[in-house]
Amino acid sequence: MKNETLSPPTRNSALKLTFVLVVSLFFLWALTGNLIPVLIPHLRKACQLNDFQSAFIDSAYWVSYFFFALPAAWVMRKWSYKTGIITGLLIAAAGAVLFFPAAELRSFGLFLFALFLVAAGMTFLETAANPYITVIGPKETSVQRLNFAQAFNGLGAFVAAFFLSKVILSGKEYSEAQLSAMSPETLNSYLLSEARSVQVPYLVIAGTLLVVALIFRLAHFPKVQEEHGSGFSLNLRVFRHTHFRWGVIAQFAYVGAQVCISSFFIRYAGFSAGMPETEATTFLGMLLLCFMLGRYAGTLLMRKIAPRLLLMIYSGACVLLLAYCVLHGGMMGVYFLLAVEFFMSIMFPTIFSMAIKDLGNETKTASAFLVMSIVGGALVPLGLGATAYYYDVQLAYAVPLVCFAVVLYYAWRHSLPAPVKELPSL
Repeated sequence: MKNETLSPPTRNSALKLTFVLVVSLFFLWALTGNLIPVLIPHLRKACQLNDFQSAFIDSAYWVSYFFFALPAAWVMRKWSYKTGIITGLLIAAAGAVLFFPAAELRSFGLFLFALFLVAAGMTFLETAANPYITVIGPKETSVQRLNFAQAFNGLGAFVAAFFLSKVILSGKEYSEAQLSAMSPETLNSYLLSEARSVQVPYLVIAGTLLVVALIFRLAHFPKVQEEHGSGFSLNLRVFRHTHFRWGVIAQFAYVGAQVCISSFFIRYAGFSAGMPETEATTFLGMLLLCFMLGRYAGTLLMRKIAPRLLLMIYSGACVLLLAYCVLHGGMMGVYFLLAVEFFMSIMFPTIFSMAIKDLGNETKTASAFLVMSIVGGALVPLGLGATAYYYDVQLAYAVPLVCFAVVLYYAWRHSLPAPVKELPSL
């Protein structure tokens, strides 16, 4: 199945339709990825986990990006972007279905496998959609175009946090003493009812993914210029580009910070500001609304401000705001986390676009490695979880602070294309 070659008038219409369809994918992977901050406190109760154990919920999801980015790029090279997208939608739907038996068995291991599978599908979508958006139009506006598409990622995040969280989280909170006082039958009934609340939302997600896969199967995908080159090949030569090499490091750090900020937000709000779970989910929705608004604002600002400069300003702001969150906390710390979410909103698409700039036929390979760097979302939260377990969750937010410092350094020193240094092929 190859992308279709069309006459110019038909091609322009097809490009517009394709752009709309691909943008819808940004909403879908945000929806699943941003349910993780909801699943962490939810499974923490349903499966009786501590802070460090609950960090593996993040890890199970985001580590999938490391293992499936290169296979996804290979599929797109051998067949097409369209094939990669449909494959990803089907894999993710299978993972979403597994939430039903995982809840019935109250099996933490099966929950983790289901998340891993959902993320595997989303890896295919991200590996296809991010570079496709950058090459589907003029190169001069690729950063703005990707930021616009990623704004719908923010919309998916908001829907997950503000609406689906209300369905999944019961709001029932019991102390250790209250749980210990329950009879085994009562305790088991409570834990099972908590676990089952994810079943309907994830079955709906599975059905939606299958419908979208069918729509993509029937849609026409025109060829784009980037696909006429040699495309994907498994080699390290792309790392000879300094701006790309540091882009991978910055993306690893950024995704790790992003996952930390949202995934432990409910715990931070409860610990630092004494906020109950139900109120914290409302603030989580506001947090991700700030993320969405930041994406739109960033897209507009980039018409006047160079992406590199805006990235420097925003990452510096995140470092300063998080310093307050770590040192002082309280309700002001919660509000400052909302501001952090606003400022970090442009980072993924901006780093991605700058890192693959002027890479030509190496774009698919570079995109795969950048998607692999999303594994930062699996590894960095383990550091935050361990710090929260041994110290406290407020101090643990120093972990994303360091990550944003790395992004600031990238924007300042290594974000522009420079003369290359040759590296060996694999």
